[in-house]
Amino acid sequence: MTSAGTGGLQHLWVRYRTNRSAVVGGGLLVLFLVVAAGVPWIATHDPLAQDLYGRLSAPSWDHLFGTDDFGRDIFSRVIHGSRISLKIGLAAVGVALSVGTLIGLIAGYKGGAVDQGLMRVMDVMLAFPSILLAIGIVAILGPGLNHAMLAVGIVAIPQYARLVRASTLTVREADYVQALRALGAGDVRILATAVLPNCVAPLMVQATLGLATSILDAAGLSFLGLGAQPPTPEWGAMLSGGRELILSAPWVLTYPGCAIFATVLSFNLLGDGLRDAFDPRRVSGE
Repeated sequence: MTSAGTGGLQHLWVRYRTNRSAVVGGGLLVLFLVVAAGVPWIATHDPLAQDLYGRLSAPSWDHLFGTDDFGRDIFSRVIHGSRISLKIGLAAVGVALSVGTLIGLIAGYKGGAVDQGLMRVMDVMLAFPSILLAIGIVAILGPGLNHAMLAVGIVAIPQYARLVRASTLTVREADYVQALRALGAGDVRILATAVLPNCVAPLMVQATLGLATSILDAAGLSFLGLGAQPPTPEWGAMLSGGRELILSAPWVLTYPGCAIFATVLSFNLLGDGLRDAFDPRRVSGE
C-alpha cells in the first residue's frame, strides 16, 4: 500500500473514532460478531432441546434468560439466532449489492433509453413499501428462511441501483474517463477501473445500513410466519412464538427483542459513522 493510501486510511480512522456514536456502534458490532463466531462455546444448551417440565421458567443460573413454552433455553436460542441474523443480513445485502450495482452502472453509463427503462423499473419497486413487497415475494415463493432472505435482498436493489447510477453519472464525463476512451479502453474496463472505484465509499455506507434493514425486515417476515419456521432459533420467529406470553412470561420476548434492537442499532451507528468519516465536511461542520 502506498504512503498516500496509508495516510488516507489514517485520516479516515481519525475522523471515525472522533464520532462517539460510531465507536459505540462498532463496539456493539464486534460483540455481535464475537457471539456469532463463538456460538458452540457460548451457548449453554441445545437450542432445540425441549424440557416440558421446565417450561416458562424464569431467568436463573441454569437458564440465564429463562425458558420458553416448550422448555427450550432462551439464552442458547438467542445466541444461535445471532448466526442466523448475520447470515440473513449478508445474503440479502449480497443480492441487493451485486444486482443493484450492475443495474446502476449500466443505467448511468449508457444513459438514454437504457437508463430510463431501468430506472422506471426501480421506481415501480420503490412505489411499494418494502415490507409489503417482501411479503408479496415470499407469498409467491412460499414461506421459508431462504425465500425471506431473497425477498429482502430484492426489495433493496433500487437503493443500490440509484446510488451507483448517481455516482456513475458524475464520473462518466470526467477527464480520466475520456482519456481511457481515447486510448481504446472498452466499456467493461472503464467501468471496472474508473467508475466503480468511485462508488465504493457510498456503497460501503449503504451496505452497512442495509445490513440493519435486512435483519429487521427478515425478523418482521419471520414474525408474520413467512420467514424462518419453528423450531428455528431466529429472533423474529421467537418473538412471534412468545407474543401471547408478554404478560405471563415477558422474558420470552424481551431477550430476542433486545438482541434485534442492539444488532440493528450497532449497524446503524456504524453506518452513520462511516458516512461522516468519508465526508469530512460533516465532521468539520461545513
